[in-house]
Amino acid sequence: MTLNLIPDPFLLTLFFSEDKEVKNTHINIGPGVDISIKELAETIKEVVGYEGGPYFNATKPDGTMIKLTDPSKLHELGWKHKVELEEGIKMMYEWYKNEI
Repeated sequence: MTLNLIPDPFLLTLFFSEDKEVKNTHINIGPGVDISIKELAETIKEVVGYEGGPYFNATKPDGTMIKLTDPSKLHELGWKHKVELEEGIKMMYEWYKNEI
């Protein structure tokens, strides 16, 4: 199985191979947009055509309810993502359907 459809991680690898000085830090990859787990689940549900609903056990919350990446360090280095989240989910789902 080969996954050749989402260009951002591959292009980012090439970007950092061009003498970028990054030491002792983490770099977030993402659009820097707030999205709740529920919104993410709804987006995936729409893309795959799932007609059920997500189930959240509110008695056992785990982790943060909002997942936000801060790509400012990456942007300062000149990198900007090219694939939006919904488009990436669609691409990944299409790849998955073709591989199974």
